[in-house]
Amino acid sequence: MKAHGFVHKYGDNVDTDVIIPARYLNTSDHKELASHCMEDIDKDFVNKVKPGDIIVANMNFGCGSSREHAPIAIKASGVGCVIASTFARIFYRNAINIGLPILECDEAAKDIDAGDEVDIDFDTGVITNVTKNKTYQAQPFPDFIKEIINKGGLLKSLKG
Repeated sequence: MKAHGFVHKYGDNVDTDVIIPARYLNTSDHKELASHCMEDIDKDFVNKVKPGDIIVANMNFGCGSSREHAPIAIKASGVGCVIASTFARIFYRNAINIGLPILECDEAAKDIDAGDEVDIDFDTGVITNVTKNKTYQAQPFPDFIKEIINKGGLLKSLKG
């Protein structure tokens, strides 16, 4: 499993309220959620993001409330992966549950810049910054998590 895209970069403590503002939580429509993804931190995100693009952030990405809407909005917007120094644990769990690939890699999170072109090999955990011709090593997913992500989330993986 691989991902390739261009980077949208954010800092520390990106909370679920800016990933998907609470005023939009009355819908479960994934496309509607995607249309408001990141709007309180980056008004142009929905106009700039392309399928396969990568979000890169620093420490504690996805902190705040435990809403599953946040990783759903990111995935539905077309993002192929989120790379961060660290993730809030509940966000990490929700991302895996809905099939959004995420990788913790402090070195990559600090070194990759907005607009950089990035390749990710989920089998090896290698993140390649094509723009800077540099590689970083993240911990690859165990096989059972790769299967959950490949099938589109936990519930879909249980349906066989």
